[in-house]
Amino acid sequence: MTAIDRGTDRAGLVAVVGTGTMGQGIAQVALAAGHPVRLYDAAPGRASRAADAIADRLGRLVAKEHLTAADRDAALGRLTPVADLADLAGAELVIEAILEELDAKQQLFTALESVVSDGCLLATNTSSLSVTAVAGVLRRPGRLLGLHFFNPAPLMPLVEVVRGAATDETAADRAHATVAAWGKTPVRCADTPGFIVNRIARPFYAEAFRAYEERAADPATLDTVLRESGGFRMGPFELTDLIGQDVNEAVTRSVWEALFHDPKFTPSLAQRQLVASGRHGRKTGHGWYDHAEGAGRPAPHTAEPCEPPGKVALHGDLGPAQGLVGLIEEAGIPVTREPAGAHLALPDGTRLSLADGTTATDDPFAASVRFDLALDYRTATRVALAASAAAPEESLRSAVGLFQALGKEVSVVQDVPGMVVARTVAMLVDFAEDAVARGVASPEDIDTAMLTGVNYPRGPLAWGRALGARWVRDTLRNLHHACPTGRYAPSQALIRRAAADERLL
Repeated sequence: MTAIDRGTDRAGLVAVVGTGTMGQGIAQVALAAGHPVRLYDAAPGRASRAADAIADRLGRLVAKEHLTAADRDAALGRLTPVADLADLAGAELVIEAILEELDAKQQLFTALESVVSDGCLLATNTSSLSVTAVAGVLRRPGRLLGLHFFNPAPLMPLVEVVRGAATDETAADRAHATVAAWGKTPVRCADTPGFIVNRIARPFYAEAFRAYEERAADPATLDTVLRESGGFRMGPFELTDLIGQDVNEAVTRSVWEALFHDPKFTPSLAQRQLVASGRHGRKTGHGWYDHAEGAGRPAPHTAEPCEPPGKVALHGDLGPAQGLVGLIEEAGIPVTREPAGAHLALPDGTRLSLADGTTATDDPFAASVRFDLALDYRTATRVALAASAAAPEESLRSAVGLFQALGKEVSVVQDVPGMVVARTVAMLVDFAEDAVARGVASPEDIDTAMLTGVNYPRGPLAWGRALGARWVRDTLRNLHHACPTGRYAPSQALIRRAAADERLL
């Protein structure tokens, strides 16, 4: 245990270099944990202004009765803005939160090596640069690691503890223990592009943007389907408007370039055009949506009320959607059972089947309707449907009526491979399986990171277990057949997982 770990007699000095939003937030976290904190910024006067901003923020917490006045005063008594890097000499941990430029970070840490003691931990808050590269110029690279906080740092629980190629295990252990003592949720990960969250989250944005480019639906409908059927807290269009289109696109491009233009990580042309036009989201007043004062949010496509079928036939089972059968029976619609298949049949013979990476039009039975994946069909409030070109309008209306009878809103989207939720979740599961196989992080840390860092409704590996690796693999294989660029080719890790599951049957 060191003096920066909880349980010692004193809390060691923490220095924060860079006093923008992230630097201020990290300093506030360290103050709340009882540390003396020194703020440094190369720009004259910025450290003092940052200290004033932190004081204002703590004052608001007092006003809301989230903090006592005594605790605020004690915290501010431990906060010191400094104008000279040499004033950080007594620090036991230095966290850097300056601009995302490799040369600037390397120069800073090189200068810090001549200031701090040999026992001082050095940490970068980078979200997109290589921790290994940052440390590569140092005399003692083993003490440098990544501590990737999420914005806003005082509120977001997750911190990725990133071990570079040269990082000492003891340094990583000390940093992990310190972050945990601060009340955060630390996860360990290797120094790979995007770390955990920014690597695995890419399909959440990319698949929705691709569905938009394929004219599957408008942003409002895609967002709503992913929220109300997929269970995500925000849709990707509204979320990237909040993050900033320029910021989100830059992270996507950075990961793609760092992975040598792997097609699985290809950026979106539609988002690139949005950024080029200056429509960066809420901060510019316009992104995917208009954020001008008084502007209304477009409504998602929602089907008008339709009559449900008098009965349906269940052929085989519906796999991950098997729970629908009980809901249909609870709604008073009779269900007959046939032994073979994996679909529901309407009275006129139209087949209803779960999205599987193919299109409804691919179905050899001409009249076919696909329904999208849901996190939980019982609690989902919306389901998306897509009909084959040969499906009669009355058949589609009957399918809409069936889901409406279950208490669901229905969005009819264009017939694209994998629909919306199914293709997104299949890719998230595959990215997570691949990350485990490549040693990016443990399965437990990956699911924890995605639950706490981006508020996913379920960890992607747990989601994969619930769906079954075979369903995920087959869905991706079908998507790969429809789009043979390599983007959807299932990873070897997923293929092995599915094969193992098959051997257990």
